[in-house]
Amino acid sequence: MSSSDIFIGEVIGTAVLILLGGGVVAAVVLKRSKAQNAGWLAITFGWGFAVMTAVYMTGSLSGAHLNPAVTVGIAIKDGDWKNVPVYFAGQLLGAMIGAALVWIAYYGQFHAHLTDREIVGDPTEKAIEGPHDEARSHAGPVLGVFSTGPEIRNVWQNLATEILGTLVLVLAVLTQGLNDSGKGLGVIGGLMVALVVVGIGLSLGGPTGYAINPARDLGPRIVHALLPLPNKGGSDWGYAWIPVAGPLIGGALAAGIYNIAFA
Repeated sequence: MSSSDIFIGEVIGTAVLILLGGGVVAAVVLKRSKAQNAGWLAITFGWGFAVMTAVYMTGSLSGAHLNPAVTVGIAIKDGDWKNVPVYFAGQLLGAMIGAALVWIAYYGQFHAHLTDREIVGDPTEKAIEGPHDEARSHAGPVLGVFSTGPEIRNVWQNLATEILGTLVLVLAVLTQGLNDSGKGLGVIGGLMVALVVVGIGLSLGGPTGYAINPARDLGPRIVHALLPLPNKGGSDWGYAWIPVAGPLIGGALAAGIYNIAFA
């Protein structure tokens, strides 16, 4: 694979991943969506199908890592770091593009949700209440369309949850999902990894929303900060390092376990 193939494949694949994954969250969360309140099962299966679609679409170009934690795991397994920066750049750019496409697809729903008085409160009350107003506290879940956040804010628990979820994902990739070259996901591996992502969401997604992918969280969080969404609330940058560091640690640990137990 050439560097250009890797970059293009990761941009397209990660953009599709976030478009479909972020799209199912928007469908479930936002007002005036036909799928509003469809629930956690819809979100977990939607993300699984997003992974499967993106993998099959771009596997032949880049190996469809679509996740810096997967890239790190494969690099540690093989001892080959040459293309890691190219993968990272493509994944982050693709995630940002995908998040912007979610905003375009759900533009009317974002506007309806973030201007609804039941959600954001009365603008006159906002002026009285000051910086910690109802709009900030009630509109905050919209950030969940773009990135993850904990239900209980506990640094060690949140970090551990992201490490464990990503460890399971990357170990599954390394043991079951790679193609013949060992550089990316194979045909059967794409389906298997998609089902693993569903399983992680159902089993370990409750505490933090299971980022298990630094680009998936950081890229859309940047887009959330930049988009002109009314009453959108903050982008929670104080938490943002956890869904980046946790998956990278989990991916590295998975590669270490693989090299000790399976290689």
